[in-house]
Amino acid sequence: MHEIFDERSSWHTPGRTSIAGDRRGREAVFAQFGRYGAETSGTFRAALEDVFTTDDGRVVGLHRNTGERNGKRLDVSCCIVFEVKNGKIVSGREHFFDLYNWDEFWA
Repeated sequence: MHEIFDERSSWHTPGRTSIAGDRRGREAVFAQFGRYGAETSGTFRAALEDVFTTDDGRVVGLHRNTGERNGKRLDVSCCIVFEVKNGKIVSGREHFFDLYNWDEFWA
């Protein structure tokens, strides 16, 4: 994944839990991804369902996120808006169809 993320990339995860917030820099973004796996004992999955592109360099991926954590089950749809420049992802913004469910899972 190092090849597709710009070293100065950023990532935004909405919500009110410790998993929410802005990450700056490729290593911080990758650390965020690692938290999803670590805090779910490896059960977190982001299954890609569809991809759309725009004329202004954005790519939108529709995902179904699932996982288990502390006796809770996650099953929520998400879209991620990626901004791409010079063939690399420079930012990603997650948008959840059910943010309350997402927050409850990570609380």
